[in-house]
Amino acid sequence: MNEINHIEQKILNPPNGVAMLVLFILLSIFSVLGFIAGLVFGSFILVAVCVLLWIVLPFCFGGLRSVRPNEALVLTLFGKYHGTINKPGYFFVNPFSRYNNPAYDAQMASGTSESSEDLKSALFGGKSGTRTTKNRAKKTISLKRSTLDNGTQKVNDALGNPVIIGAIVLWHVEDPTKAVFNVENYTEFLSIQTDTTIRNTARLYPYDVFDDGMGEDGDGKAEQTLRGSAQEIAVKMRDELAEKVAFAGLVIEEVRITHLSYSEEIAAAMLQRQQASAIIAARAKIVDGAVSMVKMAIDKLNEDDIVNLDEERKAQMVSNLLVVLCGNKDAQPVVNSGSIY
Repeated sequence: MNEINHIEQKILNPPNGVAMLVLFILLSIFSVLGFIAGLVFGSFILVAVCVLLWIVLPFCFGGLRSVRPNEALVLTLFGKYHGTINKPGYFFVNPFSRYNNPAYDAQMASGTSESSEDLKSALFGGKSGTRTTKNRAKKTISLKRSTLDNGTQKVNDALGNPVIIGAIVLWHVEDPTKAVFNVENYTEFLSIQTDTTIRNTARLYPYDVFDDGMGEDGDGKAEQTLRGSAQEIAVKMRDELAEKVAFAGLVIEEVRITHLSYSEEIAAAMLQRQQASAIIAARAKIVDGAVSMVKMAIDKLNEDDIVNLDEERKAQMVSNLLVVLCGNKDAQPVVNSGSIY
């Protein structure tokens, strides 16, 4: 494996930023008063110290960093991993350390960074309406739970039928250090891995089963389908996706299938097939009931000795009852006023 994948997360405990800010302000006041006093009393050492403070203090102010709740700040120092701040607060870190967030770096590279006026507004409390960029990426890594919706995609199920399927992923960053250094852009990485996982999993199962012998495995058990076993298949998608993105410091909490349908080119044919299967199943149920009722009628006539029928008349009676019970329309009875013989 590449050496970059072996970076261990190091938690930083930097000094309190408020205390350091007060100290820097006091040093700034001291440098101004000291410079005046040095000129008045002719102390060139004091003047030199004050000038040095004027040079150093601006860099020190640059080391003040804030971290919001459920966010982390990943820092590098001169090209090497320096540490991670994963607790909220206002801190002072090495002024030469640099934040690392792939989304923020990509935004800066694309030229959509804040202007100097927007930056001043963000730092000193200007109106939010003066900012030109909305939903800007942050310097920190968000540890909040997020939802990824990649839309829908066309895949082939186990029977080769084109299916439209879509899913959402509930995830969060567990190790911000791995998320920054193990992949180029962890959000794009997760999106691509989600697409491949959905595609690879969907092609292992049929969309649905029919009453023509399909839908059973070798043991005679009902086969899992995309439509009938969506929850179980979503769990398998979650496990496979979690394994793929674990080295990027991401945790997959849940995967849910949000859209599932046949593709347009076969949707009409599959609907006709489902309708035919439903009609056949309904007819089979009607025939079973009709045969049972005919048998019960003949047994009741013989048991109560109401009428004695020979085999030919029984066959005619069975035929008539089946026509009446299995027909789509109401039967029109014919009254026989004479002998049945």
